[in-house]
Amino acid sequence: MNNFYDLDFIKEKDDFLKKIEIYKNLLNKFNKIHNLTNLKNIDENIIDSINILKYKDLNFAKKIIDIGSGAGFPAIFLSILLKADFYLFEPNPKKSAFLRTIKIELNLNNVNIIKEKIQNHAPFIADIITSRALMDVKPLIKICKNFYDEKTTFLLYKGSQIYEELDGLKNYEIISNNHRNYCLLNKVFI
Repeated sequence: MNNFYDLDFIKEKDDFLKKIEIYKNLLNKFNKIHNLTNLKNIDENIIDSINILKYKDLNFAKKIIDIGSGAGFPAIFLSILLKADFYLFEPNPKKSAFLRTIKIELNLNNVNIIKEKIQNHAPFIADIITSRALMDVKPLIKICKNFYDEKTTFLLYKGSQIYEELDGLKNYEIISNNHRNYCLLNKVFI
């Protein structure tokens, strides 16, 4: 990973960087066969996944759900840095197989890969629910209805349309960093 990126907020930077190199090599191999992602700059997307930790302490979380995990953004990278148990919902068989390989190769014992849509899974309450540009805010909250309570924080990785998506919702904070808006929603009632 390029030294251009500020990683001073990461305590065990060497371990993180080793795992990132393994991740990138595996993504490159899988992408040649399965076309998991067409992202041009993987380093930027990894940094985008973890930059929220510069602004918010998420160490309070015991259970974190990621909806539509795809190639692992943001959950895989957050799971390297946070001690919480992660539940990655990815119904696509190729993407979930890739995530299982990443879990094994990076020794991420705190990661659980669930190869189904969240709406089809037995409910449990998460401390944080993340998603990166999967769908608009309100439909996402609706499909998560059995997985959050008044204490749950939604951490949504969004672009410039976030304000329109939040129309009518309260209790949110938006942290802007470059082209990314990190939207934190609390006390969600839909």
